[in-house]
Order: sequence, then C-alpha cells, then structure tokens
Amino acid sequence: MKIGITGCTGRVGKILIEELQSGEWDSLELSGAHARDKSKLSDTKFHVTENSEELFKNADAVIDFTLPEALPAHLLLAAKHKTALIIGTTGIDENGEKAIEKAARDTTIIYAANMSLGVNLLFALVERAAESLNDDWDIEIFESHHKHKIDAPSGTALAIGKAAAKGRKVDLDDVKVTARNSVTGERKKGDIGFSVARGGDVVGEHTAFFYGAGERIEISHLARDRSLFARGALQAAKWCEGKPAGLYSMKDVLGL
Repeated sequence: MKIGITGCTGRVGKILIEELQSGEWDSLELSGAHARDKSKLSDTKFHVTENSEELFKNADAVIDFTLPEALPAHLLLAAKHKTALIIGTTGIDENGEKAIEKAARDTTIIYAANMSLGVNLLFALVERAAESLNDDWDIEIFESHHKHKIDAPSGTALAIGKAAAKGRKVDLDDVKVTARNSVTGERKKGDIGFSVARGGDVVGEHTAFFYGAGERIEISHLARDRSLFARGALQAAKWCEGKPAGLYSMKDVLGL
C-alpha cells in the first residue's frame, strides 16, 4: 500500500517518514511526501514534491497532519483521485467538518481528533461515565500542550467533551463553557467546562473530571511521545485498504 505524507517537515510528518523507513510496516510503502518548499530539506532518500496533486495521484492513502487551512485542497484532491485520506490535523471548525463529510462521499476518509489507542479508549470511558452519572456530577475537562500549539481547547479536549455530552444525550454546543473570567456567577448545572494550559514541550495531557458530592472521578491520558500519533495513523492507513468510500473514525479502526 503506497502512503503519501503531507507536511513532511512538521513534527508528526517527520516521525511518519521515520516510521515508514524503519522497516516495521511491511505492508506500507512511502510513495512520497509534500513540502511547501523542498529546498529547505537536506538530501532525502524519498521523493518530495511541492505539487500536492502529484502526491495524491501516486498514493493509495495520504496522511495529513498539517493545518486546517490546507485541508480543503487536500479533500478535493482525495475525492478527485479516490485516494484514502487519514486526517490527524486538529483545530478543524464546523465548515471543515462539513467539507470532510462531503469528500467522504467519494473516497475513504478516517478523521480523528486524536490517533492514539489510549485516547480513543478514554473517549469511550468518558461517554460511559457520563451516561452512568446524572447531572448532579459536574464535568470539567483539562488539557495541557506545548507552547507552539495554536488552537484551544485542543481537538482532543473537545472530543472528550463530545463524548461526555453524548453520554448525557445533550449537544455539547448547548452546555460548553470554554472561558471563565472575573465574576462569572455560580456554575450552571449540566455545564461541561474546559480549561487549558500551554507551555514547554508538553506532547499532550488530558483529564476528564467528574465532581460529585464528597467524591471525584478522574479519567486521564498522558502522551509522552508523538510517535504514538504516527503509529496510530499508520494503523488507520492499513485498516482502510479496500474499505468503501465513507467517513470513519479511530473507533472503527480499533473496533471500540
């Protein structure tokens, strides 16, 4: 299976290249990578192009860990060439998600806020906890990331919130609180709150808190190494081979 990598100079892009060249993914082959300016790359042992269409045309699947602004063009190319697309990009807004759904009519797309096995298990646990506990239990979600991250709350934190909201059978947009400042008044029953920290080189830390009367439940995930996101994306690429056009998630890949 031929795999193309967008943003090969990015943090996860570099790890994806290393993983594919490690020899540990026997059924996957690096067909090429895309860079906006390949002159900035030193001598490479793989094909690099500045032409996105060339990348999609020559790959069975493309893995995208770039920026939300690049996504519309990648979706059009994936649909045009029937190339599977694995999307690990975060910070995608509602319009971006609608564009993903549209492209999935024509090709196989796997979209996840987080590609790690542990985080996707966390989603399932949070949904179950929220379903089991009534709204007398207050839900708060905390996340911490490195200082270079540009979106907040993180896509993973919002996905945790969606899992909690699904467990309570409510719409996250109706109960989400992403900012508190000055005199806010008492916490509203049923709200799902978010708090954020940015600093250093933190790969990713997420905790869902369930506050009850005299007790508290914490469900946490700590990522220490970005390679887990790359390995999850490559696992998704293997899984999608031969799958019909449609929108899938890591829950599908992992059978959760």
